Amino acid sequence: MNHPAPVKVTYKNMRFPITHNQINVTLNKFIEELKKYGATTIVRVCEATYDTSFVEKEGIHVLNWPFGDGAPPSSQIVADWLHFVKIKFREESGYYIAVHCIVGLGRAPRGAFKSKQLLYLEKYHPKMRLRFKDSNGHINNCCIQ
Repeated sequence: MNHPAPVKVTYKNMRFPITHNQINVTLNKFIEELKKYGATTIVRVCEATYDTSFVEKEGIHVLNWPFGDGAPPSSQIVADWLHFVKIKFREESGYYIAVHCIVGLGRAPRGAFKSKQLLYLEKYHPKMRLRFKDSNGHINNCCIQ
């Protein structure tokens, strides 16, 4: 199966490589790609298809926050995501958080939203604003979902 190439979503000092899911036999190439981006955390939003111990041995932490394909994330996943992003981008400027679902579409969207997701986004109200200082000491604000 051909998978789309990873896409890097960037906002100020926040970077999110969006990629497709892996299987154990493709993990070495996946780990190389993550290291190229500088990602030290993966957020997996689909069912498990690879052994995370191989990735963790390379110093890349995996967070498992699965939710249904084409469905919006639960309130708990949104809260966990916002908390994690807030902490990481305050701690480390230029931090990379890789996100993936099965093909990199749907749950980790790259221009392929489903109607349930669009409805969710239309009704979504920001839960918080992320405030941090960049390397020049400027305060940046970002609304995150």
